[in-house]
Amino acid sequence: MLLCTALCGKLPGGLLTLTFWAVQKRIRMLSSLPVAAVCQMTSTPDKEANFTACERLIKQAKEGGASMVFLPEGFDYIGSSREETLHHSESLDGDIITRYTHLARKLNVWLSLGGFHERGHDWKYDQRIYNSHILINGQGEIVSVYRKGHLFDVEITSKAVSLKESAFTIPGPRLLPPVQTPIGKVGLGVCYDLRFPELSSALQRHGAEILTYPSAFTVVTGTAHWEVLLRARAIETQCFVIAAAQVGAHHAKRTSYGHALVIDPWGVVLGDCGGSDVGVAMVQIDLQGLNDIRRDMPVLQHQREKEYYSSLD
Repeated sequence: MLLCTALCGKLPGGLLTLTFWAVQKRIRMLSSLPVAAVCQMTSTPDKEANFTACERLIKQAKEGGASMVFLPEGFDYIGSSREETLHHSESLDGDIITRYTHLARKLNVWLSLGGFHERGHDWKYDQRIYNSHILINGQGEIVSVYRKGHLFDVEITSKAVSLKESAFTIPGPRLLPPVQTPIGKVGLGVCYDLRFPELSSALQRHGAEILTYPSAFTVVTGTAHWEVLLRARAIETQCFVIAAAQVGAHHAKRTSYGHALVIDPWGVVLGDCGGSDVGVAMVQIDLQGLNDIRRDMPVLQHQREKEYYSSLD
């Protein structure tokens, strides 16, 4: 409305009416946009306490008008050892996911549950897990299960960072098609997948409007790379990016960076949960704005054939 006021004195009467009507229409449209809620929490090895914390965040988001709620990697728990991590793991039909399907149905809200410790298909013999991103619809049905493809095996001696996810985790076999949700078509990744633009580009080519990376970044890597990577994925794919996050100390051995973010297709940060507190950020998802950006800067149409990019091989 301020923009309209600034321009109105310079416009002919008929155009004044048209401009005012257009602004009013835009305001009504924005008020009806779907709302996404990105959550930030501090998981511990205590699965019951973690569920209680997540339930509180989900209910808060639903009361705020969210159609879809995004939880971070390790929402179920973050273990303090390999043994504890494996011991607490469950199958998809176990207690934890069953409780979330009931909660989604009760509240009629979609849930993105990123980084669930899912027991592998050969658990009895293999004793390894998947790092699984699960989508549950408002009827309480599991509609997609993406298993993280890129495992975080990193030794940064100078920064005292040492993690080897592959010691107990099976890499997922494939990407999954984006899922139509109340906020748009959502493409699934998990945490370290964020560093691989090939994944986000593949999801975008198959129709993704929103990319989501539930995460538990370390403080060291988060401080240096988190926002930069998320904004890069948003800009290069012209997608919204939603990244729920862990924050703070989970136990004596591990602390997470926080800053759960929502970023628009232009690379603008729309929501940030900060670096210290548990909470939720609510953001409207404007798919018309996304389409406008893709129309005005048609990057996909400017891409060359595959042979061009492999011509150095």
